[in-house]
Amino acid sequence: MTTISICVVTAMATILFLTESIFRMIRDYIIPDRIDIHCEVQAVPFAQLSQMQPGEPSAAIRERVIRARNIQTERFSHPQGGGREGAIHCNAQMAERMIHQYAEPDAASLDMLRMAMERLKLSARAYSRILKVARTIADLAGSEKVESMHIAEAIGYRNLDRGDWAERGI
Repeated sequence: MTTISICVVTAMATILFLTESIFRMIRDYIIPDRIDIHCEVQAVPFAQLSQMQPGEPSAAIRERVIRARNIQTERFSHPQGGGREGAIHCNAQMAERMIHQYAEPDAASLDMLRMAMERLKLSARAYSRILKVARTIADLAGSEKVESMHIAEAIGYRNLDRGDWAERGI
């Protein structure tokens, strides 16, 4: 990772934790297309916090992530067609040709993605990022193919792409 990309990743991570007033000042400078996942997180009232049940243990999540990374390492360790697969280590680094090879949605998923693209007025870059994220979600689920539920979840992670995000104060 180059120094520039590390700075960009750090800046993007920092944006997620800004207070609402600071975010309102800088939101016009954020380019949603350049961020893979963006989610709105609402504050949880104290009464709900004290009643919450424990979620999935961190160790289980860690194991699932390691399995998904191993799947991706294996996927990209065998170059097919003399491409740049050897330089690729994870789904986020896939080129367009690789997206079509490894993250091609089925007809129902493609129709869902088309509707989201039209309704949310998403860009071509957002289309590619949705497919990359969907491929990662499928890997986390241990699924060989990208299915409709993976596409739907990936679309849900595109909050800043929605046309009204600036008005909603996200």
